Amino acid sequence: MTLEPILNAPLAIQLHVITVVPAFFIGTWLLFFSAKGAPWHRTLGKIYLTLMVLTAIAAFFIHAVVGPTFYGFGLIHLFIPLVASGTYNGLKGAWTHNIPRHRRAMTLMYVGALLIAGGLTFLPGRIMHAVFFG
Repeated sequence: MTLEPILNAPLAIQLHVITVVPAFFIGTWLLFFSAKGAPWHRTLGKIYLTLMVLTAIAAFFIHAVVGPTFYGFGLIHLFIPLVASGTYNGLKGAWTHNIPRHRRAMTLMYVGALLIAGGLTFLPGRIMHAVFFG
């Protein structure tokens, strides 16, 4: 494992990695281990959403290099609106005490934007593949 590909990457990619890694760990804790509705859940939830939005904004400035592209955007960029929608629906659900809406939005964002999109970053030709597999 080497961090050299990330250290040599453009700023947008570095920002993307710096925000998505803690978002993954916070999101995992929130989804599986935290007491829902507790003060720590709410505080970490705000941090998690902030990190996810920053991650999505950074992704907007990362040009796709794998698969079909359209003006520098690839299929992986479809996760940007997923984060926007998940953030809106998650917050709306929490603010209106619509817990099923909040849970559904947060679960879909976690699975889609972190697990699926994150998993795709380990494919050959992607930076995380180079980090972990040389």
